[in-house]
Amino acid sequence: MFNIVLVAPLIPSNTGNIARTCACTGSVLHLVKPLGFDISDKALKRAGLDYWDKLEVKVWESFEELQNANKNSPFFFIETTAKNLYTDAKIPKNSFLVFGNEDKGLQNSLIETNEKTALLIPMVGEIRSLNLSNCVALVLYEALRQNNFKGE
Repeated sequence: MFNIVLVAPLIPSNTGNIARTCACTGSVLHLVKPLGFDISDKALKRAGLDYWDKLEVKVWESFEELQNANKNSPFFFIETTAKNLYTDAKIPKNSFLVFGNEDKGLQNSLIETNEKTALLIPMVGEIRSLNLSNCVALVLYEALRQNNFKGE
């Protein structure tokens, strides 16, 4: 199993798409407050409606609360300012894959203090970033590939 962490997500349709990806892969979705929407929002449920009842979702008051509750688990931080390619990282089962929100990403201090486990998805040109749900799918499926597509 893998754990997908969204820190302060803003766009309900992105979270809905990520929820569907988590359901299809047996991954747990962790939402860290503040959320930019109500998780009962019709837009969120519409994006993942067929899978919502098959998904494990945990909501946390803060990232520190989530991290303290999972001290013995590996955490990987995906951000455009990271220096390590996500394909070069060894991502073991039960890892937490942490993504920032669509507007600001993760805090720079979080990337700096976790430099070895901060991962980058390479992009060319002046494009700011990929869509958040695409980023989650890329990194999660790389982690699954490394584990012979066995999440549990």
